[in-house]
Amino acid sequence: MLILATLLIALSVGAAILFFVELAPNRSTAVAERLQELQAAGATPDILRRRRRQAQADRLTGIIQALGEKVEIGRKDTSALRLRLIQAGYPNASAVPLYLGARMGLPMALGGGLLLLLPALGKPWPIAVLVAVWGALLGYVLPTFMVRRRISKRQREMQKALPDALDLLVVCVEAGLGLNQALVRVSQEIDRVSPVLSEQLALVNLEIRAGTPRDDAFRNLGDRTGLQDIKSLMAMLIQTDRFGTSVAQALRTHADTMRTKRRQRAEEAAAKTTIKLVFPLVLLIFPALYVIILGPALIQILESLSQFG
Repeated sequence: MLILATLLIALSVGAAILFFVELAPNRSTAVAERLQELQAAGATPDILRRRRRQAQADRLTGIIQALGEKVEIGRKDTSALRLRLIQAGYPNASAVPLYLGARMGLPMALGGGLLLLLPALGKPWPIAVLVAVWGALLGYVLPTFMVRRRISKRQREMQKALPDALDLLVVCVEAGLGLNQALVRVSQEIDRVSPVLSEQLALVNLEIRAGTPRDDAFRNLGDRTGLQDIKSLMAMLIQTDRFGTSVAQALRTHADTMRTKRRQRAEEAAAKTTIKLVFPLVLLIFPALYVIILGPALIQILESLSQFG
């Protein structure tokens, strides 16, 4: 049974290697050699090493993307996934295939690697299979976790900088600038505080210049960020533009509301600190205090009892 299992694993690994080689983008040998000659001409060893590492990374990326494209064909709709990747900061067209390829390639790489490594280190087969299954599950969940974490980080950054951006927008509009020019100015100034929010505001202006209606550009901004505060701001701007009311007054009112919300979030976070401190106190600080305070007394009691014994 051991020999049969080893043969099956070897065949599986060989088939996986052939599969990935087949997925890798092919290039003519003569063309590849000529490109290497041109790149090597006048290059230092450090540059050559960096180029080799970059070529290896590009080849691995091509394999993962090709695998993701195979998986993407079987999916009916990837619009929700594409929107989440855009919210995470991956707007490229290859983001969805790379994500799907990573979710398929990482489980096979981690699971297969652990399944081959642990028996070679002398671990029993049941433990190796169990660890390989857990590694495959980790590889499947890891891309989703990373995307979710990146979305949360970007949203926190934009939410923190949004009241300041609104104040700048109010100042620009009241100074006589149009809404589009005010957005451009705010995107330039807010870049020092939040590069993510600056990029998103600049994209709004680019969409409007490209011919997208202003209402659609504002809705696209809310969808790209996924932040409820920005969605409400864009809805307010759409209604203001539609009914012809004062943009400066509406922005000032909304800026006051956003600043109040930020203060309330800070107060809520401060109120939660007492509950969060319970666990470090009980698990870390109190045991150390008990050892320091009661330790000498306990030693003296034990010494006194030993004398009676």
